[in-house]
Amino acid sequence: MTFANVGRLGVQPGARDQVIEMLTRPGAELGRHGCLLYEVGFNDEQPDSVFVSELWESAEAHRASLQLPEVRAAIAEVMPLLSGDHDGHRFEVIGSPLRG
Repeated sequence: MTFANVGRLGVQPGARDQVIEMLTRPGAELGRHGCLLYEVGFNDEQPDSVFVSELWESAEAHRASLQLPEVRAAIAEVMPLLSGDHDGHRFEVIGSPLRG
């Protein structure tokens, strides 16, 4: 069953664009490990937040991705720019009217 992880990352004041740049660097590693979608964005009404929507083949694929050396390095790089004010939702996807 497909798994979704949708969240908001609080960032240090003025660090939003730098965090977005880091999270959107090209790379195929996630796709090779079950990531179907990884979208990063912002909302000007929340200037110290970055939003991330992920869609995975399974919750297990998502968990396993967190152990990949490339992912661990990216997390370590972005952590100093985060404020610690995060929230989000994780859920099993049942279906979509856009997919058969």
